[in-house]
Amino acid sequence: MEKFKQISTKPGFLKNNGGLLFRKIKKDKFEFKTKIRKIHLNRARITHGGYICSIIDAGSGTAAHSVAKGKPCVTISLDIKFISPTKYRDEIIGIVSINKKTNSLVFLDCIIKSKNKIIASSSGIWKIINFKMPNAGIGG
Repeated sequence: MEKFKQISTKPGFLKNNGGLLFRKIKKDKFEFKTKIRKIHLNRARITHGGYICSIIDAGSGTAAHSVAKGKPCVTISLDIKFISPTKYRDEIIGIVSINKKTNSLVFLDCIIKSKNKIIASSSGIWKIINFKMPNAGIGG
């Protein structure tokens, strides 16, 4: 099993919001994690759903990118079901399972947990872009 690596290395939304750690568990399984900060909370003092969506999209997209052998991938669809809330200082761990990879698409599921409770579940499809994207100096 690999060590966690920070994927939010360039200025952008995720880096400004605390970053996201990511690692490969096995061939078609990946894990990411982050810790909830005060800026991630909504008025009810629980983690904002938009932040949950963002980390699922970034962690799942990084998994798609990994199985696409480093080719850029973009989200086609992402269905998220919110199950339980999280609060300030909770650690969120996401587990991404790749269901299928074709020449142009990656199909996957993701579950995020905190304190052994499921927080959200998702399924999505990513499009593999078959060209090298220019380094524009931006990123998650």
